[in-house]
Amino acid sequence: MRIEIQGVRFALTAPLLDHTARRLRFALTRTGDRIKRVVVRLGVGKGPGAGENKFCRIQVVLEHAPPVLIEDAGADLYAAIDRAAERAGRGVASSVDRQRESLRLARLRPDPLAPDESTGALRH
Repeated sequence: MRIEIQGVRFALTAPLLDHTARRLRFALTRTGDRIKRVVVRLGVGKGPGAGENKFCRIQVVLEHAPPVLIEDAGADLYAAIDRAAERAGRGVASSVDRQRESLRLARLRPDPLAPDESTGALRH
């Protein structure tokens, strides 16, 4: 799993990078084989009180499924990262579980274009 961490109007520090990568690896371990890439954007929001508005945006790009997008914000960037990583883990697990269930149900349904085994005619 490739993790990209970017700073938006914000200088990234080594401890912040380590914390972010560690939390994401922990949260996404269960589904790591289905993940192509993770993009994390950390920064400080614009506008009044921007010092209180630090954010963490996570985009998880999956194989054969739409990306999972998570955003969290707050005064403590480390706490926002923790919450966003946990939610990303749950969101990716749900997406992967839905994908597995869809494939399982598709295998159980008979193919409408396949010939009927008893008569050889196409099913309707």
